[in-house]
Amino acid sequence: MALNPDLVGFVRESLARGVSRPDVEEALVRAGWPRDQVARALARFAEAAGYPIPVPRPAVSVKPREAFLYAVMFLALFVSAFNLGALAFGVVDLAFPHAEDPPEEFTRDAVRWAVSVLVVACPVFLYVARVIGRSVESDPTARASRLRQQLTYVTLFVASCVLIGSVAAVVYNFLDGAVTVRFVLKVLTVGAIAGTAFAYYFRDLREAETDPET
Repeated sequence: MALNPDLVGFVRESLARGVSRPDVEEALVRAGWPRDQVARALARFAEAAGYPIPVPRPAVSVKPREAFLYAVMFLALFVSAFNLGALAFGVVDLAFPHAEDPPEEFTRDAVRWAVSVLVVACPVFLYVARVIGRSVESDPTARASRLRQQLTYVTLFVASCVLIGSVAAVVYNFLDGAVTVRFVLKVLTVGAIAGTAFAYYFRDLREAETDPET
């Protein structure tokens, strides 16, 4: 999230006039600025002892390699999550068959296809996530990448929609008296996948937005 230019300008001017960082932070917090934004604004300037003016830190920019890695990681995440759900649905359909289900061979083909995609997509996701993780460890400011945050918000939005839809489906079928074992298992599967993704990336986003290093 981009910082307010007025906030950054005030911090720069205050530090240039010799005001201590704790005093700048306290004044801004009393004025109503969120403490995490104040900390990030202060982190924009390095503590260079003896230098007459505040020294800015390098701004975070999106490099082509970084954009490629994030795009591949989130694409692999979506593909893996979708096919993991398809695999679980297929297993549930085979374990609890219904008269209106398609032929069993069709379901088995869908399960094999889901497994095949997972064998490829999951390692790609884990490998790229590991590469990005190492990059963030070496340069904490990379967590503030605008592309990373935008894709994370998209993931949170999709996961939220899935969770809301799952709960609505449960309520609808409960009121209609059509709650079955296979239905409950499928809803739990969708909720577990979407809930896990939402919890992980929400925590990651919160850490990125509250970490002064970013």
